[in-house]
Amino acid sequence: MRKQDQLLGVHHVTAMTSDVERNYHFFTDVLGMRLVKKTVNQDDIYTYHTYFADDLGTPGTTMTFFDFPNTARGSKGTNSITRTSFRVPSDAALDYYAARFDEFEVKHEAITTEFGKKVLRFWDFDTQAYQLISDEHNTGVKAGTPWKKGPVPTEFAIYGLGPVEMSVSYLADFQGLLESVFDFKTIDQVDNRYLLEVGEGGNGAQVVLVEDTTSPQAQQGDGEVHHVAFRLAHHDSLAVWQEIFDNLGLANSGYVDRYYFESLYVRIGHILFELATDEPGFMGDEPYETLGESLSLAPFLENRREYIEGVIKPFNTKRA
Repeated sequence: MRKQDQLLGVHHVTAMTSDVERNYHFFTDVLGMRLVKKTVNQDDIYTYHTYFADDLGTPGTTMTFFDFPNTARGSKGTNSITRTSFRVPSDAALDYYAARFDEFEVKHEAITTEFGKKVLRFWDFDTQAYQLISDEHNTGVKAGTPWKKGPVPTEFAIYGLGPVEMSVSYLADFQGLLESVFDFKTIDQVDNRYLLEVGEGGNGAQVVLVEDTTSPQAQQGDGEVHHVAFRLAHHDSLAVWQEIFDNLGLANSGYVDRYYFESLYVRIGHILFELATDEPGFMGDEPYETLGESLSLAPFLENRREYIEGVIKPFNTKRA
């Protein structure tokens, strides 16, 4: 494979929430991530799709959410994405957030160490599982820019996505596909946990595979992750990857234009992967100063704006 077609790292993680407005306040007011886009699910216009990222919506910094109507709470288990990580600049940032979580009554554990990095695990109101990971001794993929006008001091603030944890009951097959098809490399193991990285490596280009053959099968729903996306630098790389998937007999979506990026979806075992381009990004249709404050629609939905705004419950995302 040409170097220009290789995966660069994590692009975004998309999960499901039971309350889009409460989720907005948790991510902006507690975690200090910026809402860079408030739009609708392009495949289900009755569902919000919100994007939380760094100050500029940099690829590799974004956590997104759907609020599917009438969705039941998901159930945790194996063969699923089980935890999303966020990068912070230092070990001191973990101490800051631990105190902040106490202040806002966010469920969390004590700071621990995994694969040589300090981490702070926590959960939201939907019992969605997260962790903060310190970049203090990190190398590899560069982080983004902390939200300059956010509630968290920039020297401590979240500025990127870290390793994405996936639990599977068929570790050898899953790990083999990540290594042979996607060019991940296994760089560490502790008990049933394996650390893999791709591209330049580091916290922004890693996944953690957990071998779990005893838990029940996870069920998607509120509080669970929908899919993970990995970064591609170029539009042309999507056709290269589609050919790879077709040759391997892996059913895939074919090319999809998401307006903010271009994509290709493929399911690896039970887990949905998306390959997404870095461009065009989130800065093309709104001013920097007011990102996320209005309902943004892809051009093919713009002629339905009046209808969409009439059927989707509005919520205020304007910043003072």
